Amino acid sequence: MRLAALFLAITVFSGLAAAQKDPALPGSVQPPPAQASPSPAAAVASDSSSSSGSPDKGQIPIFRTHTDEVNLIFTVTDKHGKFIRDLKEEQFKILDNNLPPKQITHFEAETDLPLRVGLLIDASNSIRDRFQFEQQAAIEFLQQIIRPRSDRAFVLAFDEVPDLTQDFTGDLDRLTRGIQVIRPGGGTALWDAVYFACRDKLLKERDTVPVRRAMILVSDGDDNQSRVLRQEALDMAERASVIIYTISTNLTSSSADQGDKNLKMLAEATGGRAFFPFKLQELADAFHDIQEELRSQYVVAYKPDQFVANGEFRPVKITMNDKKFRVRAKRGYYVPKQ
Repeated sequence: MRLAALFLAITVFSGLAAAQKDPALPGSVQPPPAQASPSPAAAVASDSSSSSGSPDKGQIPIFRTHTDEVNLIFTVTDKHGKFIRDLKEEQFKILDNNLPPKQITHFEAETDLPLRVGLLIDASNSIRDRFQFEQQAAIEFLQQIIRPRSDRAFVLAFDEVPDLTQDFTGDLDRLTRGIQVIRPGGGTALWDAVYFACRDKLLKERDTVPVRRAMILVSDGDDNQSRVLRQEALDMAERASVIIYTISTNLTSSSADQGDKNLKMLAEATGGRAFFPFKLQELADAFHDIQEELRSQYVVAYKPDQFVANGEFRPVKITMNDKKFRVRAKRGYYVPKQ
C-alpha cells in the first residue's frame, strides 16, 4: 500500500511539473509587448488552430487564401468618378497570374450588403491641432452610413496602443460617445492598430448573412511605435477580408511623405482608396465618397488556372470591354504554401 501511494504521488507530481512547463497560451486582447509574449505570427497561429483545426506542431500558418477559389470585391466608375452599379459578368475580363480563370463560380452586384465597419482614429500627438474637426467629421460619417437595424461599427483610437472606445454596435449614440471620449497624446503605432482591429474585431465578428467588412483609417500615416511589421498587418487584413479606406490628416507635407505612402499602400493592397484632403473641410467629402462606394461594389468568385500552393504572390487584373469605365480592386493575393 505504501509503495502504491508513493508511486501515485510521484505520478501526480510529474504531471503537474509537465503542465507548468507547457502552459496554455491565453488569448491576447492587444498586440503583445515586445518581450515575454508570442510573436504576432504565433498569435495568428493560435487563432487559426482554435477555429479551423490543429496545424502541424511547430508550423506557423500565415494566412493568404484557404482554397483554390478566389473572391474579389471591386468597384467600377466612369471617367468622372461616378459609380456604375448595373454591369454584367460578360462585360468584365479577369486575369489571374496573367491567365483567365478556369471557372467563374459567382458574380453579383452587391449594392446593399450589411456593413461591418471599423473606424480607426489616430490619437497621437502628431494630429493634435486638427483633432476636434476629425472627431466631428467621423461622427457625421457614422450617422450617415450606419443603419441601426443591419449595420454595425466599432471605434478604435490609437497612439502607442489601440484603445477600443466603443465595441461593435448599431447604436449611433454609443458610437458618437466612443468618438467624443478620444483624447490625443503619445506616439503612433499604426500597424499595431490595423493588426488588432482585423484580428480581434473584424475577423471574430460572426455573421449569419453576407456582409461587407471595411476599415476607415484616419491618420497621418506615420508609425514609430508598432511591434508588428507592416506585412503582418496586411496579412491580417487579407485574412479578415477587409477593404481599407485611408484619410490622410497630413496637410502640410508633400506627396512623397512616408506617412502618405503608407496610407496609399494600405488602401491599394486591399482594394480600397486613399484620400488626401487639401483642406480640413474636404474631410467630410472623403467620408461621403466612402459611404457611397461601400454601397456600390461587385463581388466575383472564381477558380484560377494553373493554381499551385507555392506561397507566391499571384497578381490579379480586372478590366472592362468598355474602356470608358475604370475598375478598382486589390492587386493580387498570396496563395498558401504546402
